[in-house]
Amino acid sequence: MAWWKAWVEQEGISVKGSPHFNPDPDAETLYKAMKGIGTNEQAIIDVLTKRSNAQRQQIAKSFKAQFGKDLIETLKSELSGKFERLIIALMYPPYRYEAKELYDAMKGIGTKEGVIIEILASRTKNQLQEIMKAYEEDYGSNLEEDIKADTSGYLERILVCLLQGSRDDLSGYVDPGLALQDAQDLYAAGEKICGTDEMKFITILCTRSATHLLRVFEEYEKIANKSIEDSIKSETHGSLEEAMLTVVKCTRNLHSYFAERLYFAMKGAGTLDGTLIRNIVSRSEIDLNLIKNQFKKMYGKTLSSMIMEDTSGDYKNALLNLVGSDL
Repeated sequence: MAWWKAWVEQEGISVKGSPHFNPDPDAETLYKAMKGIGTNEQAIIDVLTKRSNAQRQQIAKSFKAQFGKDLIETLKSELSGKFERLIIALMYPPYRYEAKELYDAMKGIGTKEGVIIEILASRTKNQLQEIMKAYEEDYGSNLEEDIKADTSGYLERILVCLLQGSRDDLSGYVDPGLALQDAQDLYAAGEKICGTDEMKFITILCTRSATHLLRVFEEYEKIANKSIEDSIKSETHGSLEEAMLTVVKCTRNLHSYFAERLYFAMKGAGTLDGTLIRNIVSRSEIDLNLIKNQFKKMYGKTLSSMIMEDTSGDYKNALLNLVGSDL
């Protein structure tokens, strides 16, 4: 399933919320869980991982109305570590959360290019516009300008191009002549010459629709006798290579891309908790069930089983609740 089709599938949603929802008792449960000495983490998990994001926003309003306290601030003062990071992520409205992840990726010393690439390459034009709006509202800054200030060279160009969201075309129309021309242009810009014309790759990858690109990739393979991925790997390196490959992966199969992100967040020593949290939280009300299916096909084990092996305590329990049952 390519990225532009993945936004409307009910069966993909792993967190559906409570059907008989009333925010007031939920807010009271949370208040009692954090009142006095000690915190009842399980009560917090039971409420917040079993409600939709819209329901969580209503709980936060009720919490403030009943107890005169900000729910996010109260949670921050009571929780810590990875568990806190996960619970706070759940409390942000989706676009504000993604704006925060982008802001955090750029603030301070060093830039987490991987986070910026992941979000920009996998979202639709409408979503990117909402993220930009949330970013400006929350940080008083322009996302495009901040990306330009924080990155440089071809990486800056590909990120700014992706931010324009020019790849959306739901008509599914492909001009075979243009697809062939694009494939020839990519071959001429890479394999055929000494050195690489990076801008040609960037322009085609970032401005053509996903259905069109799939045809381009087919034609390219016929001309070059190798996949577009192999050419990108041999012609580019570092963050630019990662950005180009991410566009290709999201074009071919969005669910496979996220399954791979989750797998490599947990594989080997240590866990990339930021990647794990961001992808489970941000996909839980979109297509996490479909990502889980793809994960099992690709790696021969369930996402839940890997979370169980790789995490522990309240953090593990909350993640497993969000992921839901893995058959």
